[in-house]
Amino acid sequence: MPAMKNPWLKKNPLMSIWLSGANAVAGSARRKVSAESKRQSAAMMNRGMKQVTDFWTGTLDVKPPPKRRKKRR
Repeated sequence: MPAMKNPWLKKNPLMSIWLSGANAVAGSARRKVSAESKRQSAAMMNRGMKQVTDFWTGTLDVKPPPKRRKKRR
């Protein structure tokens, strides 16, 4: 008696097309999320470095006090 083939292991072209499309969408979303996280981390590092630089060079960049206006009578 020959062994019966399992129908669940047979290739399904519709399922293959659907999974390929789903994989493409997931890959696109993954790339967008990764790029956005890299942009945000770079922006955060730039802001942090600017704050540190401004803190340490703040004593060198002293602004003169504003000039007082004469009161009118």
